[in-house]
Amino acid sequence: MQNSHLIPLPSLCTHYQIEMSFFNGLNDYGLIEFISVEQTYCIHQDKIADLEKMIRLHQDLQLNFEGIDTVFNLLEKIDYLKSELTLTQNKLKRFEDL
Repeated sequence: MQNSHLIPLPSLCTHYQIEMSFFNGLNDYGLIEFISVEQTYCIHQDKIADLEKMIRLHQDLQLNFEGIDTVFNLLEKIDYLKSELTLTQNKLKRFEDL
C-alpha cells in the first residue's frame, strides 16, 4: 500500500468539520481501520466513500455507532442477496432457453 493513497485523519477532520473523537469511535467500534504513518493516523482513500456514508448517517439521521454498524451490515446483506438473485436468475434463464 502506497502512502500516496493514505489520507491523514487531521485533514479529514478539517474537511468534514468532524471531531477526531468521531473517528476514534468508529475505529473503536471496528467500523474503520487506522493506518499509522509517522505518528499520524490515516485511512486508505478506498475507504472514503464508506466513511462519507458513516458521517451522513451520523449527522443527518443522528445514528450512533451501533446504528451505523447495523445499517452497514444490512447494506452488506442486501448486496449479497442481490448477487444471489442475479445468479439464480441467470441459472433460470439457462433452463428457459432449453
